[in-house]
Amino acid sequence: MALTLHTPVHSELVIKKSRFLGCVQPVADHATALAVVAQLHARHPGAAHVCWALLAGGHSAANDDGEPGGTAGRPMLEVLRHQDLDGVLATVVRYFGGVKLGAGGLVRAYTDAVAQALLGAEKVPLRRRIALRCAVPYAMEGMVRRELQQAGAELDEVLHGDSVAFAFTVAEDAVAALRLRLDDAGHGQIAWPQDAPAGGSA
Repeated sequence: MALTLHTPVHSELVIKKSRFLGCVQPVADHATALAVVAQLHARHPGAAHVCWALLAGGHSAANDDGEPGGTAGRPMLEVLRHQDLDGVLATVVRYFGGVKLGAGGLVRAYTDAVAQALLGAEKVPLRRRIALRCAVPYAMEGMVRRELQQAGAELDEVLHGDSVAFAFTVAEDAVAALRLRLDDAGHGQIAWPQDAPAGGSA
């Protein structure tokens, strides 16, 4: 079973005066990962490079951000692969210290920055999440909110029109039991429109 991380974890290495700030963190998808990388660029305007590697939903991506090809993103990605991780983004921010490390030194530095961060990581089983929608009478809004909370669902949107429309994501293994409880409590008054496409990973 693939694993993801419970919370972000960080590392910091200083190699020949260059600082390498590593982080591994759970992310749902490629778009979320790109947003995190953009935030790092904004937060570290003086950094020479912000390199990253992503494994999410069976897809992978890696970026050397100006380092020599294959010396940063790809080695970082291999560290994630060897740990059987998914839904995880690894980033390393480098502040250049004036001394070149060479290709081998760069590979070791970026690999070590990710590996050291992972030493402090709490790994948890990856639970695929499913996106669902339902519409309920106003009188049942409170009941539905309670059931969603108990099931560990994440509310994406609540719209108040002729009825109350909920959009939410919930772990795949909790879907059947949640729908059964809601249908029983709703006495046939809960409408389930076409299910939305599956969401990302927790």
